[in-house]
Amino acid sequence: MGGNNSVMLKDEEINMIAEETEFNRSKIARLYSRFISLDKKGQGHLTREDLMSVPELAVNPLGERIVDAFFTFAGDEMGSEKTLNFRQFVRVLAFFQPIDQSKKNSHNGRTDKLKFAFIMYDLNKNGYITREEFKVILNSMVGANITNEQLDKIADRTIEEADEDNDGRISFEEFCKAMEKTDIEEKMSIRFLS
Repeated sequence: MGGNNSVMLKDEEINMIAEETEFNRSKIARLYSRFISLDKKGQGHLTREDLMSVPELAVNPLGERIVDAFFTFAGDEMGSEKTLNFRQFVRVLAFFQPIDQSKKNSHNGRTDKLKFAFIMYDLNKNGYITREEFKVILNSMVGANITNEQLDKIADRTIEEADEDNDGRISFEEFCKAMEKTDIEEKMSIRFLS
């Protein structure tokens, strides 16, 4: 596979990862190299702190939410997973590949991308986004640029528009419906270099 870091990956592991993620061998090797560079302690896994050391995540107002969603997808529904191994790391990154319309069983379809986004908003991981959870996320995105009153109005309006069953919270199904006109495929895609 080329490169010293790829020596640690066996062909069977590479084939399994390629099957699960639709990444080709070259991308898997590059991702493995990146994984190794993030694994500061050389223990074969990444912590939340390792991921937060990625400059783009460190400066992103939603960086902590993105990292939390990584661990939620890699582990159990409560996001209590403490570390990510390489295979988990790559499986989560697969959600960010551009969608290949020619593949029926894509691992990164619209629903998968929406699940990832939903988890970022569902702070207590109970399957719903509440007004307060939405306010926390909105506040982290806009910070001091708006007043608390404006923040309340935006949160109220968002919940009101998306909450079809009027239970005061947004379910995943309601979230998907609210996002129908959003180009989530483009917004949640990263071009991975070969």
